[in-house]
Amino acid sequence: MTITALMPVYPRCGVRPVRGEGCYLISEDGSRYLDMAAGIAVNALGHGHPHLVKTIAEQAATLMHVSNLYGSPQGEALAERIVANSFADTVFFTNSGTEAVECAIKTARRFHYAAGNPERSKIITFNNAFHGRTMGAISATNQPKMRDGFEPLLPGFAYAPFNDLDAALALIDDTTAGFMVETIQGEGGVSVGTPEFITGLRKACDEHGLLLILDEVQCGYGRTGKMWAYEHYGIEPDIMAVAKGIGAGFPLGACLATERAASGMVIGTHGSTYGGNPLAMAAGQAVLDVMLEEGFLANVEAMGERLRSALEQLIPNHDHVFESVRGKGLMLGLKLKAGVEPREFVAHARDNHGLLLVAAGENVVRILPPLVIEDAHVAECIDKLSAAARVFVPASDD
Repeated sequence: MTITALMPVYPRCGVRPVRGEGCYLISEDGSRYLDMAAGIAVNALGHGHPHLVKTIAEQAATLMHVSNLYGSPQGEALAERIVANSFADTVFFTNSGTEAVECAIKTARRFHYAAGNPERSKIITFNNAFHGRTMGAISATNQPKMRDGFEPLLPGFAYAPFNDLDAALALIDDTTAGFMVETIQGEGGVSVGTPEFITGLRKACDEHGLLLILDEVQCGYGRTGKMWAYEHYGIEPDIMAVAKGIGAGFPLGACLATERAASGMVIGTHGSTYGGNPLAMAAGQAVLDVMLEEGFLANVEAMGERLRSALEQLIPNHDHVFESVRGKGLMLGLKLKAGVEPREFVAHARDNHGLLLVAAGENVVRILPPLVIEDAHVAECIDKLSAAARVFVPASDD
């Protein structure tokens, strides 16, 4: 047998973590890394956060799973808490971000169906989007690297350039259900939605009877210094997919919706065997315990400003590698110079300087640290980035 026991769909690097401590990962060979990737924006509370660990352990010893055939005091409690701290009136719990996106798509289409307009099924999405890896999620993106080899894809999607409001509005017709957009694109290159773009989509939805679906799987849950990225724009969505930080490492996602938008989601229209299990709900409660503490989000914002300022000061000293900084809060991207390949620089920083980063589209390297980073971690990150850039030579220049 030549295939590996783990299906070989990931280009795994040589780092093999076996332990985490706060903002650090320790590899199988004892090597220590400053983790500015946080499991791709998942480990919002870092590694081994005592409150999260204690809560999960206690719940695991009490009750882990019962299915959704029974009442869910744990799910009700977390849903009520999320509703109290968001635009939403109702929540469906999932195991992942892509499942949350699937639920969002179904909720939007079911809304129009229940309203007597089944023809209104088309969802307008945006270039360079990443909504997950299920068939529905890859159908919602026009990136060939996500779609090639999986045709036929699901119909009912149209695509416009991100941040191009006129192009998006031009796609509206009698079959349109709404827009689905990442408030800040993550995998696509840490591209921030402009105020004109995001507020323009909201206005168009109001004018045409459409639904605005936000994908805040990566940019939500405190990542930008506010609980939700949409708060930066003074608008609210109708439906929103969240995950990653919601469980801070425990597999958990959610689809949030207003009462109006979820009016078609009645008994039998959707479900999940594992979704909303007591163990996941306990993890979600522990995360909110920490994030809703007074000063937590303000500190995320302050650390984001400090990191961004330090990165901007770093760039002129290494302008053969770095071009600019983008993003909000602790969702930042370093745009690299033409000819510098993000994955190549990420590998160099990791293997030679003990710094973990994440590659993205548009020639960007993502910096997605745990939301609990402190000044010392920011300083260490900048030192390691500077050291890495100082000796970095693109492969094409070898």
